[in-house]
Amino acid sequence: MTAEREAVCPLRPPEYVSYAHMDRLHELVEPRTDSPREVVFLLVSHVKELLFRVGYVELGQAREQMRADRVDQACLALDRAAQSLRVLVQTWDLLTSMSPDEFLVFRHILGEASGTQSFMYRTLEFSLGNKDPRMVAAAEDQLALYPQLRRELAARTVYDEALGLLAREGLDIPAAVLERDVSAQYRPDAAVELAWRAVYEQPARWPAAHRIAERLTEVAFRFSHWRASHLLVVERMLGSKPGTGGTTGVPWLREINEHRFFPELWSVRTSL
Repeated sequence: MTAEREAVCPLRPPEYVSYAHMDRLHELVEPRTDSPREVVFLLVSHVKELLFRVGYVELGQAREQMRADRVDQACLALDRAAQSLRVLVQTWDLLTSMSPDEFLVFRHILGEASGTQSFMYRTLEFSLGNKDPRMVAAAEDQLALYPQLRRELAARTVYDEALGLLAREGLDIPAAVLERDVSAQYRPDAAVELAWRAVYEQPARWPAAHRIAERLTEVAFRFSHWRASHLLVVERMLGSKPGTGGTTGVPWLREINEHRFFPELWSVRTSL
């Protein structure tokens, strides 16, 4: 009777598993050692990769809403992006439970692999405005492989859209900034800092710009928190050993940890 029932109604995974392809997701975890810590490392790496995309999706919505001067919707999208970055930071806690000797069991398998080689991570950084020529050069092969990354390099960043919104609100943003080459690294501009200063000195006059400013700062803060946590985790697990992916490890992480998205929103705090 059971065999007859299976012939009529073949076994199928539950609807949730089919909808989200959960079975396929778990099949992607293929450790190369017997270490359970390697399984955890792979799982956390997959979680981080998916969270990069969550943040990127929300930032894409924020750009679209700012472009259309829909400030309420833009702020909601920026809030969601910041929340995804908060969760992303917490993934480091899962890796700090791993001792150096446990990591060294499988670290050699990584070879030249590095999390910063993730095309979605680079896409996220490009969307926020970090188009450092060194990063672009390092991603040259990926630009050919992943059209989304190539499109993002040529696209207006989150900050470009925010400054465009400020200009339409009536704040003095130089034409050179508004019409800049968006495929290049953004450079701080004194006039932009003055515009943000006006926003913070008269928030009642510029309420929309003030709301955008604080949401952008929160996103930048959370991303910097992610980088700082990355640095500390690497120091805890590897000390000053050379990093993966051809980097110098801790020195390289310290250097990128100094970078800030939306620079005038940080420097204006000093001048207020």
